[in-house]
Amino acid sequence: MKGNGKWIAAVAVALAAMLAPAATAYAAPAASAATGASPPVGALQRIAHPLRSTEPGTGTADLRALGVMVGDARVVGMGEATHGSHEYFALKDRVFRYLVERKGFTTFALEISWSAGLRIDDYLQRGDRDRDARQVVHEVMAGSPWDREEFVSLVRWMRDHNRQHPDRPVHFLGDDIGAPRLDERVFDSVTDYVRRTRPESVAPLNELLSGLRPLDDAIAYLERPLAERQQNAARAQQVLELVEHQGSAGGEDAEFAAQNARNIAQTYTFLTLNPGDPKSLTAMERYRDQVMAETTAWWQRRTGGRILLSAHNDHVGYAASDPTTYPKTQGSFLRDTLGTDYLAIGTTFDRGSFLSKDEALGGAWKKFTVGPAGSGTNEYTLDQVRYRDYYADLRKAPAAAHSWLDVSRPVYSVGTQYPNDKTPEIAIGEAYDVLVHLHTVREASKL
Repeated sequence: MKGNGKWIAAVAVALAAMLAPAATAYAAPAASAATGASPPVGALQRIAHPLRSTEPGTGTADLRALGVMVGDARVVGMGEATHGSHEYFALKDRVFRYLVERKGFTTFALEISWSAGLRIDDYLQRGDRDRDARQVVHEVMAGSPWDREEFVSLVRWMRDHNRQHPDRPVHFLGDDIGAPRLDERVFDSVTDYVRRTRPESVAPLNELLSGLRPLDDAIAYLERPLAERQQNAARAQQVLELVEHQGSAGGEDAEFAAQNARNIAQTYTFLTLNPGDPKSLTAMERYRDQVMAETTAWWQRRTGGRILLSAHNDHVGYAASDPTTYPKTQGSFLRDTLGTDYLAIGTTFDRGSFLSKDEALGGAWKKFTVGPAGSGTNEYTLDQVRYRDYYADLRKAPAAAHSWLDVSRPVYSVGTQYPNDKTPEIAIGEAYDVLVHLHTVREASKL
């Protein structure tokens, strides 16, 4: 990108969705000349398993092979090629229900802010029966890609599951930084814990927090001088150190208070980025993926449960379709931490509709439609496999498929803005362990 204005817009794209953060959006891949090599359709067909439906509540027989692929993985990252297609949201709902019921999974994690995740989880564990899941989802996810009927269905099922199975509840985790706003409850958790365990530390804590709370608008905050933002980041780090130095007197409360303080420090560190400096944006996007991975791994260690992690393909995979902006992904960080206990599932589609925005700052979610993928794209070959929708374990791909999978090609990859001035490319075999390919998608349902 050229010009400071576009970099500010790029930051706005990242921040505007931080309640439900999104990968940078891209233009549709242009048709390109075929490489001349015969597509490895036959080899892909040998490892493909038909997916009968993306809809939850349609049985589980066709998901058994996926359960085998998941194996003993503690965290399964499941991506989405767009942030606004019904099939991806519905499929994650269906897969999560299967993993809960058949594989003992306990948490659905999403790239929304830590505090937003806490609000949804509070509803799942203790929610007022008079409050409907639709109201909760809209309150927490308003303006985000996930303020959709499909997520109402997921949250409602999770709430019903907890009512029916209080002995094995499921949880909702937000693994991202606290933008575009930091919930006051995150600050309150920190101050309440210090007041209970070390009342003599309350005064210095409040002094540190006086310039940090509230944070209601991260985009407006970025207009403050860089030196001021750097000072605030240092103060937030001191808050974290103060809480960590309180010791473990509060048991589990201590862990949770430290995580809330950590989220404050992570958020203010992220907000020291310089919108006019491309290198700064790249560094902060790398830091954000690191934070999401650390939060997810922390939750897994703390609960001992298994997690389905939902995010854009560019976050769950081991490589992104825009490596300049996303030099190291959440999936890559999780593989470093968990090894084979992390599994990355990517998704592709050949044609269809999705919701996105046509401008970075503001703008409404709109329907966009793309036709069949052009020759030379990943989807062009993937869609020739005999199944309309299917999934495949790329780790078991025959040599003929591997030679094709490990080459970078154009791919559909849509975030919160569409179109943009880049054509994304990715080598599917290097990015994911498992791939789900859908023939067509349609736009998600707005609340």
